[in-house]
Amino acid sequence: MTPVLLVLREDWADPDLPLPSYETAGAAGADIRANLPPEHRAEGLTLRPMERRIIPTGLRVEIPTGFEAQIRPRSGLSVKHGITLPNTPGTIDSDYRGPLGVPIVNLGAEPHTIHHGDRIAQMVVAPVVQARFELVGALGETDRGAGGFGSTGRG
Repeated sequence: MTPVLLVLREDWADPDLPLPSYETAGAAGADIRANLPPEHRAEGLTLRPMERRIIPTGLRVEIPTGFEAQIRPRSGLSVKHGITLPNTPGTIDSDYRGPLGVPIVNLGAEPHTIHHGDRIAQMVVAPVVQARFELVGALGETDRGAGGFGSTGRG
């Protein structure tokens, strides 16, 4: 079954911008666009190197129970300009109904301007399983054991 996300535009949002959309038939993520408030549409929002800012999308979403929306960076922005998300992937829970803002950070060496309508991130909708947590006295043994970061070697 294909989940349906209900989308509400904020009153101030530009209705001419498209809703999140998959740009190719095999895309896992739907592109999300910056929907800037009217006072910032002409000049955009410029992020200095290492600056973080929440970029508005002008949208609110209703995600079906049993699903989440993951917000992920766009690889082109990351490679070309150092623009990424500081909390990737960000999770939107099915019970959240607030504004959809995308936290962006400029890790590049130059200022970067986000323009009205720019594709700034992608949204991946995924099923969610909620686990039970049970306190025990010991955990089962494995070959790896307690080996942490880098413990399995290379190749």
